[in-house]
Amino acid sequence: MKKFFLLFTLACISLTACRTYEKINYIQDVKPGEESVIDNFSSIRIQPRDMISIVVSCRNPELSTLFNLPVVSYQAGSEFSETGLSQRLLGYVVSEEGTIDFPILGTIEVGGLSRKETADLIKGKIIDGNYIKDPVVTVQFLNFKVAVLGEVMNPGTYTFDGDKLTVLDALGMAKDLTIFGRRDRVFVIREQDGKRNIYQMDLRSVELFKSPAYYLKQNDVVYVEPNNVRAGQSTINENNVKSVSLWISIGSFLATIATLLVNVIR
Repeated sequence: MKKFFLLFTLACISLTACRTYEKINYIQDVKPGEESVIDNFSSIRIQPRDMISIVVSCRNPELSTLFNLPVVSYQAGSEFSETGLSQRLLGYVVSEEGTIDFPILGTIEVGGLSRKETADLIKGKIIDGNYIKDPVVTVQFLNFKVAVLGEVMNPGTYTFDGDKLTVLDALGMAKDLTIFGRRDRVFVIREQDGKRNIYQMDLRSVELFKSPAYYLKQNDVVYVEPNNVRAGQSTINENNVKSVSLWISIGSFLATIATLLVNVIR
C-alpha cells in the first residue's frame, strides 16, 4: 500500500510538471533546423503625428547647415540656450496629410515612406536643385514607442530607434513574462487609419511568426493576460483574509488525517 501511494504521488507530480512545461515553454512546435520564409515583414512606415529627425551632411558643413534644424540644449525637460547642458536635435512633426516643411525644399510628402525611402527622396531633391553635389541624408524616428503591460517583469513604455521591432523584442525590453503570464493570450492593440485592431498571439506556437502584429508599429500596446492563479490572488483583500486562513487550516487538517490513515493502513 505504501509503494502504491508513493507511485501514485510521483505520477501526479510528473503529470503536473509536464503540464506546466506545456503552459510556459515558447514555440513548442518548432522544428530545429527548419527554414521558413519571412513573408509579413515590412519596414516601419512614417505616419501622421510621427516625429522624425533629418540630418543632411556633406564635405562643406556650411552648405549642409542650411538644411538642418538647430540643436537645442535642455535640462529636466526644459530647453535652454546655454552650453554645457544635454543636447538634442529638433525634429519634424508629420502633419495629418503626411507632409513636413523642410528648409529650402519646402513641403515634402513623407507619409507611408520608410526611413531609407525618405532619405533617398530628400537626397534626390537636393541634388536635382543643385544645392549640394554629395549630400548624405540620415533619417531617424524620435517618438517610436510601444507600451508593454500586464504580466511582465517591467511593464512600461519603451522607445525604439530602429526599423524592425517584434513582439518578442518588446517583451525582452520588459524583461520577459512573469510566471503568471499566459503565453497563449498575448494581445497587440493597434490604432491605425482611424481603426483599432486587437490581435491575439500564442507564444507557444510557431504560428506566432505569421501574425500580422508580430512586427510592431508606432504606439502599439502589448498586453499579457494573467493566468487563473494571478487572477485568484487579486480577490484576496482585508475582507477575506480570514476566509483564506480558514481554508488553509482545513487543508492542513485534511493532510494530517490522510497521513494518519496511511500509517494505519501500513
